[in-house]
Amino acid sequence: MNRCQFVEDHQRRFGVTRLCSMLGISRSSFYDWRRTAAARAARQIAEAGLAARIRKVHQDSDGTYGAPRITAELRAEGGPVVNHKRVARIMRTIGLEGVRLRRRHRTTLADQAAPKAPDLIGRDFTAAAVNMKYVGDITYLPVSGAKPLYLATVIDLASRRLAGWAIADHMRTELVIDALAAAERTRGSLDGAIMHTDHGSQYTSRAFAEICRSAGVRQSMGAVGSSADNAAAESFNAAFKRETLKGRKGWSSEREARLDAFRWLTRYNTRRRHSRLGQQSPIAYENDFQPTATTLAQAA
Repeated sequence: MNRCQFVEDHQRRFGVTRLCSMLGISRSSFYDWRRTAAARAARQIAEAGLAARIRKVHQDSDGTYGAPRITAELRAEGGPVVNHKRVARIMRTIGLEGVRLRRRHRTTLADQAAPKAPDLIGRDFTAAAVNMKYVGDITYLPVSGAKPLYLATVIDLASRRLAGWAIADHMRTELVIDALAAAERTRGSLDGAIMHTDHGSQYTSRAFAEICRSAGVRQSMGAVGSSADNAAAESFNAAFKRETLKGRKGWSSEREARLDAFRWLTRYNTRRRHSRLGQQSPIAYENDFQPTATTLAQAA
């Protein structure tokens, strides 16, 4: 118990002077504490209200948001200005935290004999406008007691929007072709755009190269075995796994995995705040700066 509170509770029986002497506090400190009681109570009420709002935002994010994104959401809602340090402190107090990174599963199987495209990105994962530069990758979705699923994505580097994606129980070339076709439906045309990937055999295949040529897409690839050369796609995959699995080893069924993926991928484009976009969602960012259609094409 706070010593000043103890004096307050027992002063009538023992007296302020005696109690302060016994507890090693000055009378002036006690009277200052009592004088500011109303302000402290008001702060406690405000803190409790803020904690409730933080819980709501954290719950709405499926328990994935940490302090920076929760702070951005609170600011978007309006009300008293709050900084991320205060949000982080309250989250610690009430036992909330964002989800953390899991170990990734290898999905890149390079075909050493296949022709390689030049690196047109050079680790510059930015773009001056949408529909200019994309990154693609495949990530592994573990399913308990069943074949794993694989998710192929096509992400716009200007807005980090997921322009197209596909899910299948295989890693054949059709998977990445379906994801690129979905992106083409979203944008209407990919003519002149760059598609940057790793050296996985799906991306170095003749079939994928032909689809890129027919769509007017220029292929780009980084160095073999370098995850940094496709860091934007790797980051997306890590966030997807982190925020859907939430520490689990896998999904209980293929149906659950597909539903969780569809839900998260849709939310990613429309609601999830992105630190590189000033804590806006990809579609909100595009609508603010370069209005486009907001349909999310898919092939699943």
